[in-house]
Order: sequence, then structure tokens, then C-alpha cells
Amino acid sequence: MRIKTLVAAMAVLATLAPITSKAQSTENDNPWMVRLRAVDLLWNNSQSGVAQTLNVNARNQVIPEFDATYFFTKNIATELVLSYPQQVNITAGGGQAGKISALPPSLLLQYHFTEIGSFVPYVGAGINYTIFGNRQNFPALENSVTVDQSSFGVVGQIGADYFFDKNWGVNLDVKYATMATNIDNLGGGNLGKLTLNPWMPAVGVTYKF
Repeated sequence: MRIKTLVAAMAVLATLAPITSKAQSTENDNPWMVRLRAVDLLWNNSQSGVAQTLNVNARNQVIPEFDATYFFTKNIATELVLSYPQQVNITAGGGQAGKISALPPSLLLQYHFTEIGSFVPYVGAGINYTIFGNRQNFPALENSVTVDQSSFGVVGQIGADYFFDKNWGVNLDVKYATMATNIDNLGGGNLGKLTLNPWMPAVGVTYKF
């Protein structure tokens, strides 16, 4: 539902774009752009093995996100997506099992459609590398299990900026990343896999230098 709302908001922004654009809306000599977003992490939570029997899940949450974009041309850019380590609540059997931390930077190559005016949609694809911390922090399971140190996957993206002037704008964005971790017993043996694969709808502020 929240993703559908974000897509609807993108359509509203598109109707606001002027048919005859002002050059300063999308053209600027400086190739750098930054954004600050609020991201809704919607985990897929698919399990296998004992993890499925225990119904191990990561709880959805909203996190802050910062990204820096560099334009090679007016259309082609690369975006580095950053945040600080986030605490992720893990449940098992419907109750709180513990917390781990996740640091999930992504690097994407993008194409920006700059001929529409102040409304600038874009698509992107790249890689995600998530580092998990506090990997044995499961008090409800007597801290007897651990998760992988990291996860490597791909990420896809669709979004749009609407610029009020040559510098400032608002941003709507949706990303999908492949992300998973094994759950292992410290005494030996694999307990299954938790496939997280989050959808990440977001809204934020854009500044182009």
C-alpha cells in the first residue's frame, strides 16, 4: 500500500512539470547532487529450514538515508546510497528474539530523463553490500545463534525529482534489493536462511550544486 501511494505521488509530480522547461531546472555546470531521504524498509522475510519453523522475521522500520550523485553527463549518473548502522529488530515465534545492526550501502548507475522540465524521473541499477553487526545478540534464544557477517546483492531503483529552482527539489524513490543471511547455531549446524529482500520506498529533499 505504501509503495502504491509513492507511485501515485510520482504521477502527481509529473502533472506539475511545465511543458516548456526552464534550462536552469535541470542544467547546471556542477556535476554533484545530494539527497536526504526517509526510507520505509519493508522486508520480504522469506525463510527456510528451522528459521521457517521458528518464523524468524526482521521487523519493518523507517530509517534515514543520505545519497551523493555524480553526473557524467546530464543524463547518466552514479549514486552512492549511505546510512549509519541501523538496529534491526528480529522476531521468532511472534516475540522479540533480539537485535542486530545492518549497514547497507549501495552503488547504482542511473539514467535521468531530463527533457521533461522540472520533473526529472530516473531509473537505476547496481549493487548492495550489507554488513551485519551484533550478530549474536539474540537473548530470547540464549545468544546461541549467529548470522552472516555480510550480504552481497543487486539493487534496482525507480524515482523522480521535482525541482522548484536550479538547486532545490523534492524526491520520491523506490528501491528493491536482494539481501539474505544464514542463521547458524554456535554449537555447529545451519538453522536455515532468512531472505530479507527489502522494498524501500522513500521521500526526501534534493539539492543540486
